[in-house]
Amino acid sequence: MANLNKVFLIGNLTRDPELRYTPNGTAVANLGLAVNRRFKDSSGELKEEVCFLTVTVWDKQAEACCQYLQKGRPVFVEGVLQSRFWETNDGQKRSAIDVRAERVQFLGNYGPKEKEAEKAADMQTAEATQQQQQQQQQQQPSEAIKPEDIAWDE
Repeated sequence: MANLNKVFLIGNLTRDPELRYTPNGTAVANLGLAVNRRFKDSSGELKEEVCFLTVTVWDKQAEACCQYLQKGRPVFVEGVLQSRFWETNDGQKRSAIDVRAERVQFLGNYGPKEKEAEKAADMQTAEATQQQQQQQQQQQPSEAIKPEDIAWDE
């Protein structure tokens, strides 16, 4: 019998990507993804359901995700389902199903986070400078002082 494990998701990031490196230097990033589903229930009322997933991204793609993505951004993820099992400190067994990304496509407009932050800081600085100039103009008298108006000691 044939098997198929393939996932296609479009959703929004629930947090900024977390980048780590394995002991041998391989980049790995975890993305929190929220995928919404809208449907009508039996009474015809429109409902919305949200599924929260953890997406694991590897290598250069992980580094690119951390450079360009941030909370709230929409992404398309193509990957496979992957099971994780662990035991808590008090001995309880836990499991989770995550998505191991094979491809992450950024949706919408993207730029490096640093550039976006730099642009925002530049805009704030420009606005503050403009406000200071406006205040100085309001404080200055409307008539300019002419050299002949100044008393000179000779």
